[in-house]
Amino acid sequence: MFPEGAGGDRFEEKTFRGPLSRMTREALGFIQRNYLKETVVKHPDRAEAERLWNFPYAAIEEAVVNAVYHRSYQEREPIEVRISPEDLVVLSFPGPDRSIRLEDLRAGRAVSRRYRNRRIGEFLKELDLTEGRSTGIPKILKVMEENGSPPPEFELDEDRTSFLIRLPVHERAVQGLAGEVTPEVTEEVGTKLALSRHQVEILRNCLESKAIMDLMAIAGRADRTKFRDQVLNPLLEEGLVEMTIPDKPRSSKQRYRLTDKGRQVLEEAGESE
Repeated sequence: MFPEGAGGDRFEEKTFRGPLSRMTREALGFIQRNYLKETVVKHPDRAEAERLWNFPYAAIEEAVVNAVYHRSYQEREPIEVRISPEDLVVLSFPGPDRSIRLEDLRAGRAVSRRYRNRRIGEFLKELDLTEGRSTGIPKILKVMEENGSPPPEFELDEDRTSFLIRLPVHERAVQGLAGEVTPEVTEEVGTKLALSRHQVEILRNCLESKAIMDLMAIAGRADRTKFRDQVLNPLLEEGLVEMTIPDKPRSSKQRYRLTDKGRQVLEEAGESE
């Protein structure tokens, strides 16, 4: 993060390590909690307020997951996400396959004829992070337009050694133009969490305490370790679900139930019964 822009004297850095699924979710969650804000603009001539994000989360998710999917794991260069008051940039190495033309990327028509990491793509698809159908770039274009943001920019060098996706900040989110901006509402609404459909189902079913095997059945999972890492632990870490016996995490009588925060997230998502 460059609070004063790339040329400023201050910057903040955070590194994520661990299994691929955990790093991806933790990075996305960290960006969402700390850097995404929704601005509410009230207009004197109409009742409806206008809502806009500095960066739409869905575009960031697609850009980061695209980088995880298509980077080379033979190179030691990490994926970088740089955030400044002007833009959010995702940089990965190397660039797209030569079958993909830059003009097609910009038009949302790019379809890969070769997959660099097919097994990783299948893994990300299982996590509900990708569809694996070359829909990531068109989705970035779509959600940026729906948010009223400037169009994203794509850059790659002649040798395809790197690929950069730049998401410009929404200008009115920064300047607060054409209406009354209410930051107190922005802070409250701007902390929504990104949940997979399996995690939403877990929350809905934790209105009453459930054993881990019941939750695994709800999510259609058979591997307990992967279920904990990919689905349950993120909910526990965010305080959406809690253990009924917190001092004995591995107890055979352990159950999981929805917290007040989890109930609020469900209500905001329109998922509560």
